[in-house]
Amino acid sequence: MMLKIKRIYEPPAKDDGWRVLVDRLWPRGIKKDAVDEWLREIAPSNELRKWYSHQATKWEEFKRRYREELKTKEATLKKLAEMSRKGSLTLLYASKERELNNAVALKEIIEKEFR
Repeated sequence: MMLKIKRIYEPPAKDDGWRVLVDRLWPRGIKKDAVDEWLREIAPSNELRKWYSHQATKWEEFKRRYREELKTKEATLKKLAEMSRKGSLTLLYASKERELNNAVALKEIIEKEFR
């Protein structure tokens, strides 16, 4: 029973469990079989992604706006939470920013609101 995040460019591990890409854009150089599922619909909108641009000063506001966007995706969030309760679930992202990215925000939202 685990929910974790990982950069998609890191090699897969046995304990990754179900690997879900949570970015809107497919990462360069990654083969389709590197992920089990691609949930681009729960990625931040292009507008929000571009506004945020991984600026640390915008992190809290980014998380608030992202949560607002996710209000119409609660069934998907519940499904992810349920999957993480049953086994390992890894949220994959492509960003070079390891601490302040949408997968970090998504993990936080799932753990706070859906567990």
